[in-house]
Formats: sequence, C-alpha cells, structure tokens
Amino acid sequence: QVQLVESGGGSVQAGGSLTLDCVASESTYGRYWMGWFRQASGKEREVVAHIDTDGRVLYYAGAVEGRFIVSRDEAKNTLYLQMNKLQPEDTAMYYCAANRGPPRRWSETLGQWEELGYAFWGQGTQVTVSS
Repeated sequence: QVQLVESGGGSVQAGGSLTLDCVASESTYGRYWMGWFRQASGKEREVVAHIDTDGRVLYYAGAVEGRFIVSRDEAKNTLYLQMNKLQPEDTAMYYCAANRGPPRRWSETLGQWEELGYAFWGQGTQVTVSS
C-alpha cells in the first residue's frame, strides 16, 4: 500500500504563501486518485482538492479556488499544494490522501456529489496563518 508523507507547513502572515509537498512511496500516476484535505481545530475535516489518476485537478473547494494550485511531479512521486494569499481561516492541519478508486460519485438521489473517502493518508503538516 502507498505511504504518504507531507511537509512544507509552517507559520506565515496573512497574504503570504506556502507550498506543501506530499511524497508517495510509489508511483501514483495512473493508479491512485489523490486529494488534499485540511482540518482546523475543533472543526470537521474538509476537502481542498481532488486530483484524478492522470494528475488533473477535478475539484477545488470554493474557499481556496483561485488561491491554491495543485501540481504533480511524477518523476519525484510528489504532489504539491501551492497556497497563495493565505488567510487566518486557512489555518489547519493539511493532509494528502490517496485512493485506488474515485473518491466521490454523483448521487442522482441527492442531486449532489457523494464523498466516498480515501484509503491512504499522510500524517499531516500544520499551517498557521496570523493576521
């Protein structure tokens, strides 16, 4: 099973930037869907982005769209999350995740995307944004 290790977190002032790395123990291209998540203290974990097996970003959360950019370097088995114009509300533990199958599906019954979850998770890296 794939193992994931995040790094790059830290403290930054509002308006600043950080780039997080997620290094996988094996190649994920063509094999794993990837995702970035975050969890602020006292809040539920929320998805930041979903990335398909070919590295295409399929979804950015509304709160980060236009500020965060996901990229992938398959030669290094690394997924990146470039975070720009950071705000205090971006303060959270950030996690990357991997799954063999699609992490979400469209529910005709609910009329919305249903999150299916990820099987493999990193340990997380803390991002703190001060005002």
